[in-house]
Amino acid sequence: MSALPETVARPILVQKFGGSSLGTPGRIKRAARRVAASQGAGYDVVVVVSAMGDSTDRLLSLASRVAKDPAARELDQLLSTGEGVSAPLMSMALNELGVPAVSLLGFQAGIQTDRRHARARIVGLTPARIERELADGRVVVVAGFQGMGTEMDVTTLGRGGSDTTAVALAAALKAQACEIFTDVRGIYTADPRFVPSARLLTRIAYPEMLELASSGARVMHPRAVEIAEAYTMELHVRSSFHAGPGTIICSEEAIMEDRNRVRGIAHEEHVARLSVVGVPDRPGIAAAIFAPLADADIAADV
Repeated sequence: MSALPETVARPILVQKFGGSSLGTPGRIKRAARRVAASQGAGYDVVVVVSAMGDSTDRLLSLASRVAKDPAARELDQLLSTGEGVSAPLMSMALNELGVPAVSLLGFQAGIQTDRRHARARIVGLTPARIERELADGRVVVVAGFQGMGTEMDVTTLGRGGSDTTAVALAAALKAQACEIFTDVRGIYTADPRFVPSARLLTRIAYPEMLELASSGARVMHPRAVEIAEAYTMELHVRSSFHAGPGTIICSEEAIMEDRNRVRGIAHEEHVARLSVVGVPDRPGIAAAIFAPLADADIAADV
């Protein structure tokens, strides 16, 4: 981000750092320097963090060693601690650089969800505390992936939850942009691990990104893209480890000349094919089959 003239009011920039970007103290310090540079360029910055490295997997392993089938509520209480560690560490790193910062858990940031554990949906966002901290000149570091349900319980948002947190906050705060920092340089035409000749896309429209994300591309979660499109929030997907502009996810109108082209190919490795035979042809039978899948957040292509 380039510096702003002093006469321009400070816009808000949301920056999200994934687990691979925060896997070690050194990486947290590197991310903090990026945040400090953005604040120095004239932005009020809100940072959303994932759990460090493979912290979530380690917590799941711990849970499995003490209980065969842990209650979903208790699992959410446990898993939310991963982001609860990385947020204050990021705040400490920023303060060490001379950048005033404060860390907030999901409920402190005003993120309200429904009561479903492990796959909660955001139903409301009241960022008054964030706005007060920004007005006092602080960078606000928010623990992603979590919120507070209707029973005042901690809830988690499921896979891609920190992306969803970042985009929802950007929309609520009317941020200028939302930057997603990850371990890849941006969105490619195919997975470069399998297709070495894949090209980095400079821009991609929301519907195209949503299609890729829903078909297996894991750089962005579909829920985050849906929120971004609903609020016309530009997303900048960039590498935490390399310089470069990355990929901008934006409206179709912003990339008119590139429309009607094949933008990319996605694949999904973990897919199950299930054939249901002998299904009676009567009203309500399809709902009886697919409603339990929907309740479990399992996508089904028919």
